[in-house]
Amino acid sequence: MRHFPYGETEIKYLKQKDEKLACAIEHIGMIEREITPDPFEALISSIVSQQISKKAAQTVWNRLQGLVGPVYPQNILAADEEAIQQCGMSARKAGYIRGIAEAANSGRIDFAGLDKLSDAEIIRSLSALRGVGVWTVEMLLIFSLARPNIVSFNDLAIRRGMMNLYGLTQLSRDEFEHYRARYSPYGSVASLYLWELSAQ
Repeated sequence: MRHFPYGETEIKYLKQKDEKLACAIEHIGMIEREITPDPFEALISSIVSQQISKKAAQTVWNRLQGLVGPVYPQNILAADEEAIQQCGMSARKAGYIRGIAEAANSGRIDFAGLDKLSDAEIIRSLSALRGVGVWTVEMLLIFSLARPNIVSFNDLAIRRGMMNLYGLTQLSRDEFEHYRARYSPYGSVASLYLWELSAQ
């Protein structure tokens, strides 16, 4: 099991940049968040998980793996779309999953080569796929490709964590960008703490 990689360098930098975040880091300690190194598998998993509980998503994912074996494009394309749907997802989701597999299999999206692209290029490329929004790609950048500087405005919990950290009742886009710039180039680590703070 692999976790998002960070350590003393990132922690020290963020603590120096932001006193309130420094206190939160001290209180929370190190955070271990699992990553899925294969971006194709990570993207399919995120589609499966959309708008359902974590427990339900795990059940559907286990059934999908039981149907196709390893979650590779060719294995998904070899399965009937109706059979994929019967794993516990809507026809629309099953269609999205097949569409992503087709894009990978045809070479339209080179999942193995994503790590050579910039964050912006990956967002532009993957969000062009049906069923894949910017937020989904931003999560993939953190939890598959382990990109170091992602703070998603599209993530409600991130915004709530930021408001809790700074004692704000509302958060404008400009204020958000101010804090995001402060965390750079280690925004993804700040995001891990903001998620923790969102529940407080």
